[in-house]
Amino acid sequence: ALAAGGCRVVDIGVCPTPVLYFAIRHLQADGGVIITASHNPPEFNGFKICNGFHTIHGAAIQELFRIAQEGGFISGDGEVESFEMIPVYQEYLAQNLRLPRPLRLGMDAGHGTAGAVALPLFRRLGCEVWPLYCNMDSRFPAHQPDPTVEANLEDLKALVQEQGLDLGVAYDGDGDRLGVVGPQGEIIWGDQLLLLFARAILAQTPGAAIIGEVKCSQRMYDDIQRHGGRPIMWKTGHSLIKQKMVEEGALLAGEMSGHLFFADRYFGYDDAIYATGRLLEILGAGRQTISELLADLPPAVITPEIRRDCPDEKKFRVVAGLKTRLAGEYPVIDIDGVRLLFPDGWGLVRASNTQPALVLRFEARTPERLEEIRNLVEGHLEQELAAAQGVP
Repeated sequence: ALAAGGCRVVDIGVCPTPVLYFAIRHLQADGGVIITASHNPPEFNGFKICNGFHTIHGAAIQELFRIAQEGGFISGDGEVESFEMIPVYQEYLAQNLRLPRPLRLGMDAGHGTAGAVALPLFRRLGCEVWPLYCNMDSRFPAHQPDPTVEANLEDLKALVQEQGLDLGVAYDGDGDRLGVVGPQGEIIWGDQLLLLFARAILAQTPGAAIIGEVKCSQRMYDDIQRHGGRPIMWKTGHSLIKQKMVEEGALLAGEMSGHLFFADRYFGYDDAIYATGRLLEILGAGRQTISELLADLPPAVITPEIRRDCPDEKKFRVVAGLKTRLAGEYPVIDIDGVRLLFPDGWGLVRASNTQPALVLRFEARTPERLEEIRNLVEGHLEQELAAAQGVP
């Protein structure tokens, strides 16, 4: 179809999404598209589309949908050629990454596209890699390729502990999100990874801007500031984060979901394979485990993401009502939902970008205080949900 529209199409085959991003730059293409539903179940499919280097989002996607519905396509004599991009990508990463010593690594690719690329790369770099589900299988027979769901990490946790490995890494279906397991089977979440990467970058580039999203721990933002960085809280969504990085000249950004974006020594897009290499650089430079590197953080209790079903046509109205209800009484950050601030914690309610749901998260210094904050926020939320029930 693209060739029939007059495009010169370069087919780079089945590959992780970051390889597409790399290919656009390497081939100096005008854009790119990859067919992927990322971590979703096998009955789903979709597209990620780039206009130049930028992933389209929001109104641009709706405009593309309108054009497709109208069907007023141009025609022309295009062409299709094939190009083996994966070896070029692997070579670039092998030259970019500098591992001080080999590490023992567990790798769960969830039957997605990342395993076939990452496994030979990190073996080439000297790591002893123990693979799990690194063969592609679109049925995802082992588990869904979503490393933010703890149940999907159980096999990796067991492997790391049984074999005494230094680390376990897990990838989503298209290789742009990273999950990490420490040597004791502990899960290292996205904001903790972002914190570690920020420390390493700030040691070389003091004052650098580092972007997180509204679901990230306050400890992370405080730690970035303590280490001489400029922390920026922004909206959830990989396209929005990448755009903000360009605006702020940020060297690093990340999300709880495991999207990690390096503009330091790299191109500013989310690449879980490259992020793995940067993490191995940090761990290889010393003898501390990943949890030992995080042990100096102040104590805190934080929930995982909590999802509440809420229809698409009502979720933004509920969040707006909650903001109105709370903003006069408490400090509120409203760049993406409502993040309610307390001296010793916070609570978040935001509308999901991709599902008919609300996303909640809470953090405090003690379990008791966490429960108090959660009860307060959820109490007000229940009132807004009840009010929304009566509105068509």
